Amino acid sequence: MNNLLKDKNILVGVTGSIAIYKTLELIRLLVKSGANTRVIMSEEAKRFITPLTFEAISAHTVLHTQTESWANDNNHIHIGKWADIFVVAPISANSINKISYGLADNLLIQSLLAFSKQVLIAPSANTNMLLHPSTQKSLKKLQTYGYEIIKPQDKLLACLDKGTGAMAEPLEIFHHICRSLFKENFWKNLHIIITGGGTKEKIDDVRHISNNSSGKMANSLCLAAYYKGAKVTYISTKEQTDLPNEINFILARSSNELEIAINNNLQTNSYLFMASAVSDYVCKEKYNGKLKKSELGDEFSLQLIKNRDILKNINKQCIKTIGFKAEFDKNSALENAQKMLKEKNLDAVCLNVLESENGFGSDKNRVTFITKNAKLEFKLDLKLNISFEILEASKNI
Repeated sequence: MNNLLKDKNILVGVTGSIAIYKTLELIRLLVKSGANTRVIMSEEAKRFITPLTFEAISAHTVLHTQTESWANDNNHIHIGKWADIFVVAPISANSINKISYGLADNLLIQSLLAFSKQVLIAPSANTNMLLHPSTQKSLKKLQTYGYEIIKPQDKLLACLDKGTGAMAEPLEIFHHICRSLFKENFWKNLHIIITGGGTKEKIDDVRHISNNSSGKMANSLCLAAYYKGAKVTYISTKEQTDLPNEINFILARSSNELEIAINNNLQTNSYLFMASAVSDYVCKEKYNGKLKKSELGDEFSLQLIKNRDILKNINKQCIKTIGFKAEFDKNSALENAQKMLKEKNLDAVCLNVLESENGFGSDKNRVTFITKNAKLEFKLDLKLNISFEILEASKNI
């Protein structure tokens, strides 16, 4: 995610909560992604972590009561004019209730009331405090003001109570920040299905036929589509971590499971990005249990039959379908991609010619986006950046 948030100005507020230690990781993620990140601390927050710690990570003076200045923009009015977005993580039940009633008795809440752009809040509180009717009423009121609430987790809390109240993980908050900054009206709430990874076709109950597809391109497409504001369904052959919780994830290891999952989730006016590598052949006979080499002998032959072409046979009425084509031979790659476009009745094909710099499992890719009437070349770049380009091109198919 290098430079994903380059030139973005992000203001992070922290209130008095034990979850404040997680905010250090959030700021590290923001800084690593290229964002200019500044921090406002309530006086209660300083009881848990000193401002110096946040200054060391953000490389900016922290705004709090002792550092507020009207000789520069380090004050509760002008710092908001600098920021593109304001995220308060963690925000305590006390601060939630104060903000909803406009009680600006500290610097952080004064800054929030003066801020006119997007606000995200990540609650952190004891379950009973969070679920108290007054806090719930305040959260609903803040939503009507346009605040986005990042749901807390249900887990064992610091007070050893179990229930809702733990602040969302830093990476989840980071995903919400990116979505708020990058969302577009075109993609807002549009349903996108993305498939990824190499299918696993059963030999017996412990062995399978597969391929070298890493699923990284599909993962990046999921992130880009989510950041753009789409409703994303990700059907993958591999378990996933680090993706936003709001992405609908479906595990489908075999080509048969993949096809069923696609058909179950297709909706009118959906986009389907078929980035998975589906096995061309499957075993004619599938064995139960585990085959024993002592019984098979020195040689064992598998009889394979041609697999069903999922992408070709999908009902494409009222959806946009984008296929992916990996090739090694530069001389025939374009012709093969154009043939795929026509024979499978696709709206577009993303062609990538595999080389050492963009081979299986790499973080970079080089893609040619092919439609019936056009051909766009996307130069070698990080897969997330390529994904944004693919989405932009897909708006016109």
